[in-house]
Amino acid sequence: MRENGGVTSATRQPQTPAAAVRPRLIATDLDGTLLQDDKSVSPRTVAALAAAEEAGVEVFFVTGRPARWMDVVSDHVHGHGLAICGNGAAVVDLHGGPGAHKFVKVRELARANALDTVRLLREAAPGTVYAVEQTYGFYQEPDYPKLHMEIPDDLAPAEWLLGPDAPGTDEPVLKILAYHPTLDPDAFLTLARLAICERANVTRSSPSALLEISGPGVSKASTLALCCAERGISHEEVVAFGDMPNDVEMLTWAGQSYAMGNAHPDVIAAASGRTVANNEDGVAVVIERMLADRM
Repeated sequence: MRENGGVTSATRQPQTPAAAVRPRLIATDLDGTLLQDDKSVSPRTVAALAAAEEAGVEVFFVTGRPARWMDVVSDHVHGHGLAICGNGAAVVDLHGGPGAHKFVKVRELARANALDTVRLLREAAPGTVYAVEQTYGFYQEPDYPKLHMEIPDDLAPAEWLLGPDAPGTDEPVLKILAYHPTLDPDAFLTLARLAICERANVTRSSPSALLEISGPGVSKASTLALCCAERGISHEEVVAFGDMPNDVEMLTWAGQSYAMGNAHPDVIAAASGRTVANNEDGVAVVIERMLADRM
């Protein structure tokens, strides 16, 4: 099912003290948050996730990763089997294991918006190069660096990749990746948001000047809000974890939120609490404490 970007703004509304609300859902980022730096899930974290699900608390993985990079956690999705991928551009059912995922919800970036975005950002930051992420396809420009795990399906200018004669026109565009070889990452993000305005949502999760561009209003927070509404779960009943700017809206929206010890300064400012770093099992530390408090 495809959806466009119109979703209510995800902002914190702390009418009820967060500590007084019994959590019903855990939403956690992956890279730099749940996963250790070697991209593994520690035994302690595996046990904490399983204990949360056993206690009736749903766990949602909410990541900038595409669905095809979810193998590392597909064994840990438990009952519902769902994950939010592409910074909210898709909800994916990971039942069936690697390679068998199904798209449950798609919030695409319209090609007209994508073409406008490419043009405006090229004008604002000459030297920007692009890759295009679709539901199953991955395409990039010839000068785009090797930043990802796979070989692109095609090499061509972004204007052609997003045009009517490009491969994969029957697949929705989930996001555009924009890379600049010399700009400071945070400065590039600010510049892009000013240049693109309301045509798309721009964020970043990489230590390099790599931006992730989704449809207007599409974010981890807004898609998580949709999934929670479908389950009758309020934002006050959500505990969220993250480490990079693409987590800020989600951490602001959730009733309780934790910045990792290794988090970006904007994430620390947005979260209601802080835990230890990803390599120290910061997510597991909070889940263990949360479950002990329920006893």
